[in-house]
Amino acid sequence: MSGVDTEERELGTTFLPRFDAQGLIIAIAVDHATREILMVAYMNAEALEKTRETGLAHFWSRSRQALWLKGETSNNVLRIKEILVDCDQDALQLVVEPAGPACHTGARSCFYRRLEGDVLNRIGE
Repeated sequence: MSGVDTEERELGTTFLPRFDAQGLIIAIAVDHATREILMVAYMNAEALEKTRETGLAHFWSRSRQALWLKGETSNNVLRIKEILVDCDQDALQLVVEPAGPACHTGARSCFYRRLEGDVLNRIGE
């Protein structure tokens, strides 16, 4: 949004999401109980609107160029408990209650591997 005062965006009370040049904003889904990061995805204005409207996380698929409801086919939806907005409003933290694994691989979180040297090792195995 051009013309938005930096002070208003950073210190004000008005929600003024700052989408990037592709019309996207980063969204980090975090488990409300454990605060574990479950996944990172992108939202466009429509996904953000649907998320706020339904209470279920919607995202924009950059590969498919389509709106998607997380859990639409798996039923592993992410129920929104709250949305936190970073200081300059270009990233969102979705505090969610997951209905199942968040990762498309079936892992609880998309962050299930640790980099050790040049090797990825599964966490908890």
